[in-house]
Amino acid sequence: MKKLTDMPGHLARRFQQTAVAVFAVEMKKTGRDLTPVQYAALVTLFEKPGIDQATLAGLIAYDRTTIGGVVDRLVRKGLVRREVGIDRRARILHLTEEGNGALNAVSTAVETAQSVMLEGLKPDERDELMHLLGKAIASLNDYSRAKPFVP
Repeated sequence: MKKLTDMPGHLARRFQQTAVAVFAVEMKKTGRDLTPVQYAALVTLFEKPGIDQATLAGLIAYDRTTIGGVVDRLVRKGLVRREVGIDRRARILHLTEEGNGALNAVSTAVETAQSVMLEGLKPDERDELMHLLGKAIASLNDYSRAKPFVP
């Protein structure tokens, strides 16, 4: 039987746990209460204003049934505005002015978190890891509920 430390799934889970912890530490320094998923939602809404919740879920690789809770929390924080779409079933999303400000306020902390996550690697190893992760994820698109990942 393989050791856990030789299993990519186990290592990916451990890295993800650590990445969330690092993100939380850096976010706390900003005084903002944002999770990695909430940050991903804000960035995506900045890049694609006016998308619906289902599209947002696909773009950030999040479960469609639980994206509503993420959006609810962002609305309560005043960072996102939700509108009823033309077909009345879709919820159209926009960043608020405060949401744009929050993205600007945390950008340095997020960049720092990304660097901390890879600090044990040399620059060329960081590039290689990012390349290989993208390649591995893209090769598993058929298993994902998210839109296809293209590195």
